[in-house]
Amino acid sequence: MSTSSGVDHAVIGGVVAVIVFILLCLLIVLGRYLIRHKGTYLTHEAKGSDDAPDADTAIINAEGGHSGAEDKKEYFI
Repeated sequence: MSTSSGVDHAVIGGVVAVIVFILLCLLIVLGRYLIRHKGTYLTHEAKGSDDAPDADTAIINAEGGHSGAEDKKEYFI
């Protein structure tokens, strides 16, 4: 009976070790995913838009970007 008890403890210990290993791997994968996908992104808003009272004024008074429509003209042949 003593060998049967030792085998039972070994099996239980092995199962617990496998479960702990799987949980550790899942935590690592989940942590890497959360670190890489922070939800932040780069915006290309007009410079000085923080000082403008509304969006139209910010675009009119923009220092660069897409504000100058007369700079680029399209010619169709």
